[in-house]
Amino acid sequence: MKHGDPVPVNKEGCATEQHYYGGQAVIEGVMMRGRYSWGLAVRHPDGDIVRRSYTLVDPGVRYPILKWPLIRGVVALWDSLSLGIRALNISANLSLEGMETEEEPPPQLGAREMAVTVIVALLIGVALFVVAPLLIARLFGDALANPVLFNLVEGLVRIAIFLVYILAVSLLPDLRRVFEYHGAEHKVINAYEAGEVLRPTAVRPFSTLHPRCGTAFLLVVMVMAILVLSLVGKPPLVWLIVSRLVGIPIIAGLAYEVVRYAGRHRKGFVARVLLGPGLGLQKLTTRQPSDEQVEVAVAALEEVLRVEAGDAPALGAGLLPLAGQGT
Repeated sequence: MKHGDPVPVNKEGCATEQHYYGGQAVIEGVMMRGRYSWGLAVRHPDGDIVRRSYTLVDPGVRYPILKWPLIRGVVALWDSLSLGIRALNISANLSLEGMETEEEPPPQLGAREMAVTVIVALLIGVALFVVAPLLIARLFGDALANPVLFNLVEGLVRIAIFLVYILAVSLLPDLRRVFEYHGAEHKVINAYEAGEVLRPTAVRPFSTLHPRCGTAFLLVVMVMAILVLSLVGKPPLVWLIVSRLVGIPIIAGLAYEVVRYAGRHRKGFVARVLLGPGLGLQKLTTRQPSDEQVEVAVAALEEVLRVEAGDAPALGAGLLPLAGQGT
């Protein structure tokens, strides 16, 4: 199939050839990614569902190396982050519409606000998941003189911090609706992959868990980091931090291939062992959605399918998620 060709769909709107669609929950809505487009559906304050869609240009067509194993995982990680931030920004502004008063215009989140948010989030992430585990592991001193043992303890501390972080944010009331939309997104993807009609009543019985979820991916990354980073040994603290930052792309590339394989063979024993913990973790990051939230997730996927069936996108263009297969 060439870029721009319509995606074959049946009369119920389900694709007739395999493609791993996916997306993420956003503010009061869901973003879905496809081959050559991505769609966004947000519940507007007035109750209507606002849809947006964008075409995506595939850099892998021009640079085939970007689709090679390992490299495609790094590209997918970068793409997921950049596209996710863009979708969050759009959804935030859409969800704020209608909040204006006679004295004040509607609030907006601009590029500066989003840039500051991303920078702060990255700094917190490095502090929590890179620096803190190293400092805690170093507290054991000579007891962890063996580099392999040191890296094992550091990795286990990182996983523990990650689990505590997920548990803590899952208790925040403001994030509950995001987790409900996360569950709605998974239900719709599960239903779509099962060939079910995309209607809330038909989607409702499906699971809120999915093996290609980003939560599961992060857990696989942390486990694989223990194996990969043990090769670094135990240099001074500064070089340990540098090695962790430099090693992120390598580890992400490996983890992506593992999750990709397991997702395609999800009924196999190896896949169940690899993905089981990640699926369990999703019970913290997803909640049972309402039919109204499922309706929003269906609208987001329908927008992608509409564009990929040959219709024009609602707005514009962007970068294609080369491996836009996460959920």
